[in-house]
Amino acid sequence: MDALVLESQGKLVLQNSRPIPEAPDQRPAALIRIAACGICGSDIPRAFSGKAYHYPLVMGHEFSGVVEEPVPGGRFGRGSRVAVFPLIPKNLDTDPACVAGEYAQAVEYDYYGSRRDGAFAEYLRVPEWNLFAVPDHVNLLHAAMTEPAAVALHGVRKMQGHTGDDAAVFGAGPIGNLCAQWLRITGCSRVFVVDVDPHKLNLAGQMGFVPIDGQDGLSVQRILDATHGAGVQRSIEACGLPITFLQATQVAGRFGKVVFMGNIAGTFHISEADMSSVLRRELTLYGTWNSKVTPTGADDWTTVLDHMDRTLQVAPLISDKLPLSEGRRIFSDMYQRRGKHNKVVFNISPRDNQ
Repeated sequence: MDALVLESQGKLVLQNSRPIPEAPDQRPAALIRIAACGICGSDIPRAFSGKAYHYPLVMGHEFSGVVEEPVPGGRFGRGSRVAVFPLIPKNLDTDPACVAGEYAQAVEYDYYGSRRDGAFAEYLRVPEWNLFAVPDHVNLLHAAMTEPAAVALHGVRKMQGHTGDDAAVFGAGPIGNLCAQWLRITGCSRVFVVDVDPHKLNLAGQMGFVPIDGQDGLSVQRILDATHGAGVQRSIEACGLPITFLQATQVAGRFGKVVFMGNIAGTFHISEADMSSVLRRELTLYGTWNSKVTPTGADDWTTVLDHMDRTLQVAPLISDKLPLSEGRRIFSDMYQRRGKHNKVVFNISPRDNQ
């Protein structure tokens, strides 16, 4: 099969006869024909900055597909459209986190696209446990955005809020924009979106959010002015910079809730005055990672797929739809910051994405 392979640091090669990997464990697995797979921000350092667990590696953990060979007697028949939860927990019956349904907190786990070969390829064997049905109203290429949309929802769900809350999101990339959408869906009246990229800010404005240009360092003051000094009830850091980690706390009002979502690059320092202000305002700070697939029906993934292509719009975030043959070029462009790219999705099986 065709697969985009990271052969060594910085070396991506399209291989035309790579074998389909074996299933990750003994659980019943279906053969999935990959329809589409997105490039995650974490894939860039994985490819170019020595963050891969091993070489060679097929990356790709944000994906959708079609069941080519179903599990006999399983939940999905041949031709079923599915999205794939990429985390593969081990010790399901003995790990306390797994027993509690908190699979992302498993002590031992495998992971498509990082710890094992992922979906920058034509086919993959996936345990049926990891499959979610894609509803008829969802475009299958869009369904490749289920994973980042679920990560965003998981973070937003950390914060209990009220209808009419003001909120702020630092970072207007795909995750930040998805967070802003979930904040609106869960009742926020105004969502301020902060970034330095005019194209992403313009998109945020077109989608009904309040764009805040952070280039001059005055984003916190602009939000405080817009809220008459009260600050926001909900604040999310979604780009991973030490300065925006701090700013996310600075815009929060009394009893505000702050979610740290971005994978931080650098060291986060907080001054005595800022820490004192966090305490005096009695802020609640949350960390978040990955998403939840329990309880069934109300889990992050089912919720995303119910809302997708309805109240949750992912199509405006997709800047590039490319074949795998463009993989080496687009990765190089993203690493070198050439061109304007938001979410890049490999359209691996165009016939399935009509």
